[in-house]
Amino acid sequence: MYDAFAHIGGRLATGLRDVTTDLAALDSAGWWAVVVSFEGKVTCARFDHVRSAPLPPPLRPWRGPAADSWRSSLDREEYESAVQEIRDEIERGEVYQANLCRVLSAPLEGRQNALALAALLAEGNPAPYQAVISVPGMAVISASPELYLSKNRDIVESRPIKGTGATAYHLLEKDYAENVMIVDLVRNDLGRVAEVGSVTVPALCDVEEHPGLVHLVSTVRARTTASWPELFAATFPPGSVTGAPKSSAMRIINRLEPAPRGPYCGAVGWVDADRREAALAVGIRTFWISGEEIHFGTGAGITWGSDPRLEWRETELKAERLIGLASMEVR
Repeated sequence: MYDAFAHIGGRLATGLRDVTTDLAALDSAGWWAVVVSFEGKVTCARFDHVRSAPLPPPLRPWRGPAADSWRSSLDREEYESAVQEIRDEIERGEVYQANLCRVLSAPLEGRQNALALAALLAEGNPAPYQAVISVPGMAVISASPELYLSKNRDIVESRPIKGTGATAYHLLEKDYAENVMIVDLVRNDLGRVAEVGSVTVPALCDVEEHPGLVHLVSTVRARTTASWPELFAATFPPGSVTGAPKSSAMRIINRLEPAPRGPYCGAVGWVDADRREAALAVGIRTFWISGEEIHFGTGAGITWGSDPRLEWRETELKAERLIGLASMEVR
């Protein structure tokens, strides 16, 4: 249908003009689809034609991998052992909380259509920040519920998620403590580039329902004239998928996670440089296709109160619905 396209925020973008790895381009001109990997690899794609439109129907059906072909970068025993290592780090005072993730991968038969998988997710797992971006060398399909950064001229906003349960009844005291901890981190990050006194928290620990689970979500808002490179330097990677303090959490993540996260836990979204508007989601509930493999990340925030078995189960809860959808073979 399209050699390159993006569908994000109810907009269909076609007519790829250029692709850059320079975040400063987002302050220049045009409408950009943006993917920044957790490790900081930047892809900004500028499109000439952008219009409000529903997700186009795919010309070819999605043929997903076999349900039993997915492999994890950390198996259950390895993940639970890593959770305990983080608890040991917390006991030593090295960190208060760290996000521990694993990457699931499976083989694909031949070239697959990202739009077809996006259509499956839109129907089976609708999300506030649904996105599909397909440019040469990269295809990302996201059903993210979490806002990393939005921008409306000089107002920026972040809506960190911390705390997950099957229902609101299943949310624990630990989930609320985690959320407040990450809100403080996001406040501090935005405070580096915000006007003095402008950082506020309009909502704290709201319960949001999503397909198959609930999340605790807070809102942090600030006023700033910072450029996009300055915003990313102050706030990336998102605090909700790293931990606190962020520097200590990143050191632990780099030691314990054997596979790069890629677009998972990075940023996925759009920037309209002309209108000075943007919405970038945290790249969770996100698939990416490289070569003849598909990948998906899942993780959990680890605190002193974490039970390794329950944290593994949380990663399964977050993944099972979407992995089930992607494993469907639609003819």
